[in-house]
Amino acid sequence: MSLHFQCIQLLDELEQVLNDHALWQTTPPSDERLASTEPFAVDTLACHEWLQWIFVPKMRALIDAGQTLPRNFEISPYVEEAMKEQAGHREVVAVVVRIDSLFADQ
Repeated sequence: MSLHFQCIQLLDELEQVLNDHALWQTTPPSDERLASTEPFAVDTLACHEWLQWIFVPKMRALIDAGQTLPRNFEISPYVEEAMKEQAGHREVVAVVVRIDSLFADQ
């Protein structure tokens, strides 16, 4: 199974988990909030918003364009800390850990 296909499956799973826990939004944040230059947009977005409106779309755009996917990144520590008080955080973190693992040492 290709890296791109595995990534699509995990992104779909992440979207489903966020949706299952009422963390998937129908209305995007304002352009100003999305324009943050801080890592994970911590100054303007909640973690689940960053996942939905920045991380997932950027990964899907890379896949759709046939681009090389990033390597050796690790977002799970941030997600785990940022979402520790939210319902569904364990399920979200579990998917993100699998995404991190997919790109480890690629």
